[in-house]
Amino acid sequence: MRVGLFVPCYVDQLAPRVAEATVAVLERVGCEVDYDPDQTCCGQPFLNLGLAPEAARLARAQLERFAGYDTIVCPSASCVATVRRHYAGLGVGLDPAGRRVVERTFELGEYLVRERALADVGARFPHRVALLASCHGLRELGLGRPSEAVGPAGGEPGVTECLLRAVAGLELVLPARDECCGFGGAFSVEAPEVSGRMGRARVADLAATGAEWIVGTDVSCLLHLDGIRRAAPGERGPKGIHLAEVLAAR
Repeated sequence: MRVGLFVPCYVDQLAPRVAEATVAVLERVGCEVDYDPDQTCCGQPFLNLGLAPEAARLARAQLERFAGYDTIVCPSASCVATVRRHYAGLGVGLDPAGRRVVERTFELGEYLVRERALADVGARFPHRVALLASCHGLRELGLGRPSEAVGPAGGEPGVTECLLRAVAGLELVLPARDECCGFGGAFSVEAPEVSGRMGRARVADLAATGAEWIVGTDVSCLLHLDGIRRAAPGERGPKGIHLAEVLAAR
């Protein structure tokens, strides 16, 4: 199966290992992965800032770049949510070709579980792990449990949870609360004090689980929390790791 790899800006510039792990996982499950190095931003930062014309221009470029693929996979819930949930509001992707790209763009875990019916991808990660349910993945893509049901006993397991529970040696713990980590894209720049307080509260909540690692589907959220952790005395708390890296581990 031929898959187009959509690499988010944060991954490309700050965590290329996540893209490499994504390729490793996709190839392990039988995909032929194509990467176009000329791809650019999907438009999410401009959309968040209310710069609709700039966001629409990038959205059109995104659809043109990936028009030749039947399936597009991305290791970012927030970028996928931008494509699937917000392009139409920009007046982009309304034609049949554009709609196909929009509808066939998937977050990595979503693709594995919902499109391929795969949970166990042969990964091994012998660590205690806390799940960070990012806002876009949880509320716009439906990757996790409903907000009111987060916790060890509430609701049906979500996509990311199913994948993590199938990883050999991994002990999954779920935080008691479902709250934003405080990153929020431009929010962390425009309101750094509030963003920092939210991040510190989230790190404390996740650290209370006794986890060694925080696993999430968005590099941006994980980098934000890792920055909070490193700023703390003694660098206390679990480190961030992307879902793709866990699934690629053997």
